[in-house]
Amino acid sequence: MARYVFITGGVVSSLGKGLASAALGALLQARGFSVRLRKLDPYLNVDPGTMSPFEHGEVFVTDDGAETDLDLGHYERFTGVSARKTDSVSSGRIYSNVLEKERRGDYLGKTIQVIPHVTNEIKDFLKVGEDEVDFMLCEIGGTVGDIEGLPFFEAIRQFAQDKPRGQCIFVHLTLLPYVSASHELKTKPTQHSVKELRSIGIAPDVLLLRSEHPIPEKEREKIALFCNVRKEAVIAAYDLKTIYEAPLAYHREGLDQAVLDAFGISPAPKPNLDRWVDVMDRLEHAEGEVRVAIVGKYTQLEDAYKSIAEALTHGGMANRTRVRAEWINAELFEREDPSPFLEGFHAILVPGGFGERGTEGKIRAAQYAREKGIPYLGICLGMQMAVIEAARNLAHVKDAGSEEFDHEIGRKRYTPVVYHLKEWIQGNHIVERKHDDDKGGTMRLGAYTAALAAGSRVATIYGSTEIEERHRHRYEVDVRYREALEGCGLTFSGMSPDGRLPEIVEIKDHPWFVGVQFHPELKSKPFAPHPLFADFIRAAVEVSRLV
Repeated sequence: MARYVFITGGVVSSLGKGLASAALGALLQARGFSVRLRKLDPYLNVDPGTMSPFEHGEVFVTDDGAETDLDLGHYERFTGVSARKTDSVSSGRIYSNVLEKERRGDYLGKTIQVIPHVTNEIKDFLKVGEDEVDFMLCEIGGTVGDIEGLPFFEAIRQFAQDKPRGQCIFVHLTLLPYVSASHELKTKPTQHSVKELRSIGIAPDVLLLRSEHPIPEKEREKIALFCNVRKEAVIAAYDLKTIYEAPLAYHREGLDQAVLDAFGISPAPKPNLDRWVDVMDRLEHAEGEVRVAIVGKYTQLEDAYKSIAEALTHGGMANRTRVRAEWINAELFEREDPSPFLEGFHAILVPGGFGERGTEGKIRAAQYAREKGIPYLGICLGMQMAVIEAARNLAHVKDAGSEEFDHEIGRKRYTPVVYHLKEWIQGNHIVERKHDDDKGGTMRLGAYTAALAAGSRVATIYGSTEIEERHRHRYEVDVRYREALEGCGLTFSGMSPDGRLPEIVEIKDHPWFVGVQFHPELKSKPFAPHPLFADFIRAAVEVSRLV
């Protein structure tokens, strides 16, 4: 039976609950325990799948096809445990489930209320898989006091009461603001946040205090006294140079020991932190630097490409190289020479996206990389733009483009080298879609197998001719153009097992040019960099040595 750790936040949002949860999971693993991490989000969207990246950052996709919060990416990167559909839920999903049950008559005509029906649905979600691991870490989105989060706080209060004593603990993350005029860290916001939490029946066992300045002992004692928490359980959470320092930093502050003490686990197994010592050594002792241009359309918000940024860092670790990723808005050179924007970079990456805005700039970026011999990695839409560029400039396909852009304006402008996928095989059944279906959850989502051509660059990189990667898209490259494109040097080196769907394209006579329909960044980890990103950065390092 799993022990439960509920991580909540107070004072302000964006303090790093997801990172703290992931780091705690990594520390518990280092002590020999098995863990699973979950996210409960109070927003009313069923999932983040239809949200703009500017609203909520990237959408993280699991192997089983769930579109989830980006915090699940942190969980996977720090623990290596693959997330599942059952590891993410929103108020929208909870209420949807309750209303579906009401329509079916499952409640036998009773009046449906937040308590007990909504809270019971949340508790049922928390129980899934509780016999599989030693610790279940559950992060509650938002901050205590948010009206939309109240059902979740009530549910975890009830859940802790339902479990045997000592089976659940609460970790609360707050902010200690620094008032520069008086040179003081102020504890009052934390006191009020804990008071708010206690008013709904939850008493924190461990406090994490975000601070830009060292926390004096007297402040820790004051917080422990006024918040009714043991002084040893008042843990400092300082700003860090890199998120990958978090496991070692939290261990130094005693977070994992405080959690084990709260559960009464004594003596605690000694931690093996060699993995994280090696990660930090690779980051802090890089032997060189490369510049990578990320040509995208959501560049104003780095979290929109969070997993890509981290995967590039991991690729740098694999090569003991510092990666300086620079974000370039593709719209800047939609109608002009991209050279002034892309000169001086050692590699170019074009990520995924939706809609026509910025695509001509992405096409020009792919052309620049192809013609100048710059390592190029195109992901999802980035692969499609590379194929369209080759179709236009090498295969002479007039007006080559994507059905996605025609659907956007409601008329035909392009020769559809990229088309809307209406049917595909998932497992042992056929999935069918129309372009005017609901947007949410209707894409080709989750892990699919690809067959790689023997002797291809990607087969060498992966060390295999069969791979499994995660997808999130509804448009595909039309395989009917394969012969024409391969005649021009763009090889289709990865295909779906039935040979209908192109998964990878590459140019053999090029230092490094690869486009993939899937999202390899989602499976990269600091202690296990994705092979595509590791080799992409290796190629960038070679270019940097020639400059």
